[in-house]
Amino acid sequence: MNSIERVYATIERQPVDRPASWLGAPDDASLPGLFAEYGVKDLRELQIAVGDDFYGERLPYRLENGKRVTRVWDWYLDGVTDRKDRTLTADGCFKNCEDIEDLSFFKWPDPVKYLSPEDCRDMAKRIPEGKAGFGLLWSVHFQDVCASFGMETAMVNMIANPELVEAVNQKILDFYLGVNEIFFKATRGKFHAVLYGNDVGSQRDLMFSPETIRRFMIPGCKALVEMAHHYGLKVIYHSCGSIEKVIPDLIDAGVDAIHPIQALAAGMDPKNLKQKFGHRVSFCGGVDTQNLLVNGNAEEVAAKVRELHELFPTGLIISPSHEGILPDIPPGNIRSLFDAVKKL
Repeated sequence: MNSIERVYATIERQPVDRPASWLGAPDDASLPGLFAEYGVKDLRELQIAVGDDFYGERLPYRLENGKRVTRVWDWYLDGVTDRKDRTLTADGCFKNCEDIEDLSFFKWPDPVKYLSPEDCRDMAKRIPEGKAGFGLLWSVHFQDVCASFGMETAMVNMIANPELVEAVNQKILDFYLGVNEIFFKATRGKFHAVLYGNDVGSQRDLMFSPETIRRFMIPGCKALVEMAHHYGLKVIYHSCGSIEKVIPDLIDAGVDAIHPIQALAAGMDPKNLKQKFGHRVSFCGGVDTQNLLVNGNAEEVAAKVRELHELFPTGLIISPSHEGILPDIPPGNIRSLFDAVKKL
């Protein structure tokens, strides 16, 4: 099998020569150590060296201050849209809005302004032969809603003023649907899967009630999934933390695989997920980045990979349980993970 065949078969829970695997998107601070471990000079060489089945790309946004989509949204009206020290708890520009008319001051971005079909086609040309093109589209409409109000105000409004929250949510979702369709049309047949996501889980439970997630997140998830499926792509959906309670809702929304199996979060151990949902959806992740990859040794990491494979002969893309590999993970443990996958 080549990587494309392996990814499709894994996601469709069909027999595979070995499970598909994904390196993730290592944090910049972790790259020097990984490059040294493998004797490579850049991320693409690293992906080849580990045997990554995916070739991941973010959308090539055209922005004055960079290419990350977070810089589209000036929720703080200060022109600084991507500060590392600012979190979703910071007050957003809609904090004091009470009616839909109060939103009129905000200049909503036009998808056409921010994404060029030509840039998307150029990006698609970089996919290596036989690798699964993976669009890291994220489209975090629900997280953006929280940022636009500030988390506390957003939570209050979801109960006290839900129509206002839905109006903001729809505007944000319309932007993501717009840029994603530009991407899908420009790269038709070149990419094979996309990654969407919204973080709604903590270590112990959901951060929002299941009912809140079903009202404000799941409809957008379904719209995004339907568009991706229309263009023939598989959808992997991300949320950190304990999300067991809404996995059935993600399945009903059409998600093909769920990322990342944060294995130490409540209800997210692989055995539980396999027993409850393995016949309905596939997964991606499973190799714990909170403890095992940080503090474990090479044999313990390899043993976990073998254990996951016994549990999921297919239906699991083996990967670190968070895509952003941090520098606290010894590079040798990443090598052990992917060497073990190759031996399966």
